[in-house]
Amino acid sequence: MNKWIDLYKEKLMTAEEAVKYIPQGSFIAVPLGNGQPPSLINAMALRMASGDLRDCEYLCAISSRIMELHKPDIISNIAKNNNVLDVMYNGPLDRFFVNSGAYSYVPHRLFDGPKMVEVAHMKAALITVAPMDEHGYFSTGLNPDYIYGFINHSPECRIIAEVNENMPRTYGNNHFHITELTAITENNVPLVELPEIPLNDKDNRIGQYVADLVPDGACIQLGIGSIPNAVAQHLSDKKDLGIHSEMLCDSMVDLYEKGIITCSKKQFMPRKWIACFALGSKKLYSFVKENPLVEMHSCEFVNDPYNIGLNDNVISINSTLEVDLTGQCASESIGRSMYSGAGGQIDFIEGAWRSKGGKAILALYSTYEDKGTGKPGSRITPMLKQGSFVTTGRNDVQYIVTEYGVAQLKGFNLRDRARALISVAHPDFREELESEAKKLKII
Repeated sequence: MNKWIDLYKEKLMTAEEAVKYIPQGSFIAVPLGNGQPPSLINAMALRMASGDLRDCEYLCAISSRIMELHKPDIISNIAKNNNVLDVMYNGPLDRFFVNSGAYSYVPHRLFDGPKMVEVAHMKAALITVAPMDEHGYFSTGLNPDYIYGFINHSPECRIIAEVNENMPRTYGNNHFHITELTAITENNVPLVELPEIPLNDKDNRIGQYVADLVPDGACIQLGIGSIPNAVAQHLSDKKDLGIHSEMLCDSMVDLYEKGIITCSKKQFMPRKWIACFALGSKKLYSFVKENPLVEMHSCEFVNDPYNIGLNDNVISINSTLEVDLTGQCASESIGRSMYSGAGGQIDFIEGAWRSKGGKAILALYSTYEDKGTGKPGSRITPMLKQGSFVTTGRNDVQYIVTEYGVAQLKGFNLRDRARALISVAHPDFREELESEAKKLKII
């Protein structure tokens, strides 16, 4: 242990000193959410803005804190020094900067993310880790996500770590040894927690429809937001559910405490929760800390459709923003305005299809409120809005759920799909949708 402590002390320095190890012209990546090391990112941004670090490309996802990279004057100076800022998945902060043109979005499937860096030749990774253990290992805690795979695909990458005692140590394939790290800094900032999202009547109705599709013994994947939370609240009568999910959330802990989640029926890695990141409250973070039940792995492992499909009855539950009458789903943009990202939606849709008894469900409210007129509009449309990006294609879509019911699309012709989708649209728009479907020669 003394050997590793001595090496730790040798590599410990300030954030400003640590980012000097980033070479000029580097491709630099950070994890998402709480995996992002704020002191290192701020120091890197200031180095870019000053002109001391040039010709770099920086990649992030779901930024959870306001940092130097979110200040207009810093962004402007970063660009002047030929540095580029990229985003793989938009959170509220990233969304603004992507739509203003300050950041650029990187289309991808999360499963493919780690292998993508073979093209970019990543030279530096900035990560947050839990404190070193007696064997000299650091856990990436809540966030192996894509960064762990990125680094494994980049043998020349310089790993610069921010040690945070608030990052919970987790088990799985998500550790780095002190000998692998280039530099270390310390910063014990509190972890970002998601606020509790109140559920409305639409959420609860959708939650019940989705829950009715979940059999006992199912292996579930839940996304982020009010609809997945509502689904979880309606699973209380289920038995022996399992977890193989891109994300871990608070509602899973609630189901575990009720005895609903046991993972005993899983075929792949039974009796284990498998995920590549966790985002929620302190309750969730405390639950995963040194919990042998939970294993955190790279998205390259978790989101592999083959691995997903090794479990029976995989139920994947995600959200979408708009669906056309053929089943095309725009889940990452509203027209050309970026909202979120593809993430692992397509990975789990394919994985659920491979799974015996699997179902991939995309949920959405039937209507939205037009910000300009204040009038409602239908999220089920004859054609997607001009410029919309198709996330899940009509060849892959399986189930669409709104507060008005369930539309099963996979395997059905366009006529039957349109009728099913019209039946779950808001009643005020059904007649218009049917008329448009006839004009398009769909029905």
